[in-house]
Amino acid sequence: MTLIRGTTKLLRLGVFRQPTIQPTVQGGRQLATNAGIKQTLPKEPFQQMDQRFQSFQLRGKVFAVTGGARGLGLTMAEALVEAGGEDRLPEPHEEFYTAQARANPNPQYGGSLHYHLLDVCDRDSTNQIMSAIADGKNRLDGLVAAAGVNHIESAINHSAADIERIISINYTGAFTSATAAATQMLNKQCQGSILLVSSMSGMIANKGMKTSIYNSSKDAVIQLARSFAMEEQHRYGRQRGNTITPMAKMVMDKTPGTKEIWESENMLGRLARPEEFRDIALLLMSNAGSFMTGSTIVADGGHTAW
Repeated sequence: MTLIRGTTKLLRLGVFRQPTIQPTVQGGRQLATNAGIKQTLPKEPFQQMDQRFQSFQLRGKVFAVTGGARGLGLTMAEALVEAGGEDRLPEPHEEFYTAQARANPNPQYGGSLHYHLLDVCDRDSTNQIMSAIADGKNRLDGLVAAAGVNHIESAINHSAADIERIISINYTGAFTSATAAATQMLNKQCQGSILLVSSMSGMIANKGMKTSIYNSSKDAVIQLARSFAMEEQHRYGRQRGNTITPMAKMVMDKTPGTKEIWESENMLGRLARPEEFRDIALLLMSNAGSFMTGSTIVADGGHTAW
């Protein structure tokens, strides 16, 4: 599904914390995401829910999701499809095809899932892809910028190439994707929302996680969202920008003992499940979040609250 939303409005930027991923199975149909993570689609399509929640519906809207081929990006993309949106993801993965097979033939949700191959570090290519997506249905309603990489290494051992790669994808890629999407939203006169996925590590230094460059890049993404929200609201008053901050399962795999440390340091005593971030993305991308912009949404089980 391509994440793009209606008439141009202030860029809304918020911060989303990447959850520590734990396999879970709930009522409904089981969904597979990256690293064998499982999610569930609700038994009832979103459109059949109480009419009091119409502001959460995305039927007819188009969105672009970078980093949506698998994992958290794909999880959020599927949530938008369920709400009736059309998502276009920049890179395919076997998990994407599984999700596409679930979403596209299902008329109950009214949404669809597609992909475009894209390097978010390539500004010209990103502009072209966003333009093609917007031209497809003459609209672009929003962007979820979830592309990102991490590199676990002590600060003194980071090479220049390591630093350039992390900053290029995590920060420059988010900037390029956001500006390309905002340009098309303005061209199509679509009011919409831009969501940048940051990390809890952009707010604190996580114990046992030697990722100084990654942390710095995610902190920069948070400030980027705020700055975009101010600039676009002042200039156009139509695009909203927000950020959310998730955790990376990769860190748990590469640093033994980190899972236990992080679980013991939040108020709920556990790590987040991927599906716990679906509704946050839906709130920020839909009209339900129309008064939210320049925000950082912290969903961390209380980790940063004490």
